[in-house]
Amino acid sequence: MTSFLITAFFSYLLGSIPFGYLLVKFSLGEDIRQRGSGNIGATNVSRISTILGIATLLLDACKGSAAVLIALLVFPAQSSLPAFAALFVVLGHLFPVWLKFRGGKGVATGMGAFLLLAPKSVLAVIAIFFLVVLFFRYVSLGSIVAVMFFPILVWIFHTTSASLVFAAVMAAVLILLKHRENLRRLASGTEPRFSLRHSEGGRPSAIFQLLGRARGAPRFPLFWAARMCIAFAFGRAKRKFSGPSSRSGATNFFFRNIPFRNV
Repeated sequence: MTSFLITAFFSYLLGSIPFGYLLVKFSLGEDIRQRGSGNIGATNVSRISTILGIATLLLDACKGSAAVLIALLVFPAQSSLPAFAALFVVLGHLFPVWLKFRGGKGVATGMGAFLLLAPKSVLAVIAIFFLVVLFFRYVSLGSIVAVMFFPILVWIFHTTSASLVFAAVMAAVLILLKHRENLRRLASGTEPRFSLRHSEGGRPSAIFQLLGRARGAPRFPLFWAARMCIAFAFGRAKRKFSGPSSRSGATNFFFRNIPFRNV
């Protein structure tokens, strides 16, 4: 019982570290809760800065993995504790005591936590997430669908671990409850779509600026070389099947649509 309480307490504290809030506060001097959806997670942070959004995603995932790893190392003989560590680190992210229990959505933290316990299930739901976002361009919809499938996949791949299945089900229910506003906006058609082209306020996103899409952005020879290599490959393939031309239609399409064409 003592080991369970210690694991639950420290996992919750670790999960309650609000990386999205801290990164925006110290980097930009702003309160992320006053911007966009008001959420402290990676999706909302990326609306202000894609770089900070990626950092938030990675740090939230890492704290989930860290909680499980600590439980595995400190209590190696108790096989059920890592699953409860995963559940409580998600709880800490959803309801951080430092921010009056107003936290993120828990997707990244849950992904990092369960990656060490159910890697096949996590990789499968990551693929589901990207497919949904690719086709529908709603990050929230991708998260919701992936989270709905996650307990099912854990049950399929880990039927002998009741504690892991229980933790996966509870974490999924909590994460879905945190997405209820997104569900309402999706139903009403007011949920913002994901876009790499523009961030909040209509400015080019940080990724597009990094790749040289925005005017005046720094030039990166590596991306220029990658563009030329891919365009050359498109041109070679087109000439092979359609005969020679000065520039193939595929290459023209590539030059028109790649995000770093102005590099």
